[in-house]
Amino acid sequence: MSIWQNRHVTVVVSGGIASYKAIYLIRQFMQQGAIVRVAMTPHAAAFVTPLTFQTLTQQPVICDEFTMQDPQHVVHVELADWTELMVVVPATANIIAKMATGLADDAATTTILATTAPKYVVPAMNSHMYANPATQRNIAQLIADGIQVLTPATGMLAEGYVGKGRLPEPSTILSWLTQTLLSQTKALPLHGKRVLVTAGGTREMIDPVRYISNRSSGKMGYAVAQAAREMGADVTLISAPTALTKPAGVHYVEINSAEELATTVKAHFDATDLLVMAAAVSDFRPVQAVDQKIKKQPGQNGMTLELAETEDILKTLAPLKQHQFVVGFAAETQNLLANAEKKLAAKKLDMLVANDVSKPGVGFNGDTNQVTLLTPNSTPVTTNLLSKQAIAQTILKAAIERGA
Repeated sequence: MSIWQNRHVTVVVSGGIASYKAIYLIRQFMQQGAIVRVAMTPHAAAFVTPLTFQTLTQQPVICDEFTMQDPQHVVHVELADWTELMVVVPATANIIAKMATGLADDAATTTILATTAPKYVVPAMNSHMYANPATQRNIAQLIADGIQVLTPATGMLAEGYVGKGRLPEPSTILSWLTQTLLSQTKALPLHGKRVLVTAGGTREMIDPVRYISNRSSGKMGYAVAQAAREMGADVTLISAPTALTKPAGVHYVEINSAEELATTVKAHFDATDLLVMAAAVSDFRPVQAVDQKIKKQPGQNGMTLELAETEDILKTLAPLKQHQFVVGFAAETQNLLANAEKKLAAKKLDMLVANDVSKPGVGFNGDTNQVTLLTPNSTPVTTNLLSKQAIAQTILKAAIERGA
């Protein structure tokens, strides 16, 4: 389960050209399972209408501290008490100054002053305003008061020149907030555990421009790495090249070949509590890769490529297991259970995640998966067709239940 699930998040939007980016951040909060409400300054409403945020969140937007929509509650106090986490984004120099001095002269700032929930501030303003000693003093005061402040990005500003003061991208803000929450939350199922995840399809070079690989996108392994991090683990992701964004908050190691993967996994294995071997490892490699592109020759009739088996990494690790819980994967196109049970026993795994990649929605590159979880001396359990994020959570929960 996401650390954001059902969390009450209040987003305070102040008036600046970056106000529109709050829309995208709110959407990401909601995709993570949060319930979001919005308070706006009058200046913010000049850039983005309250109706936009109300439609997006399906919650009332607080703009007027004197509204009497619900006479039984003081609007800004009710919102302040509801809040579990408050994010001021974008935070202009004006609202930062008000927060630093305790000034509350509108619905947004009265809500800020009334809440006891943790507060996070994401500044966005002209670079000269940000560098002004008054602004820096105010930010220092916020930090001294226990408020978390994200450093703004450097980039093109509304004024047409590059400077420090640009609002970070919503994905960066969400990552920062997520990592902060995880570091502060101890009651997580994998807190204190070291999880090693492999992902992607390895590449075995034939020449400088050609290689043997497979259709793995890496999505399943990346989902497992992200889910493990959200469950509190210290995660290392070893990945073959993919087009995916690196999961937030994980240690990332890129490899190419099966040999590189084997070397890297072995180097991390002793310090690992849970290994999830989701990478699609090439079973064969060219006996000899050449250092120049292989050219077709006149009159050439075909080409023979001699292959050798790559190392079976899981089988090599089996005798080295001490405290580690090891999860393997098996992508099959026929005889799923028979092949999976054979692999589970031969490689002495604690769990095997098997899927029939010939089924619709289960194959490589998709966003969904359906798997069968096998463990020694237990009846196999097959999931429904779910998102890979949900499958990742299912795998990790099953591993935890079995002692990982």
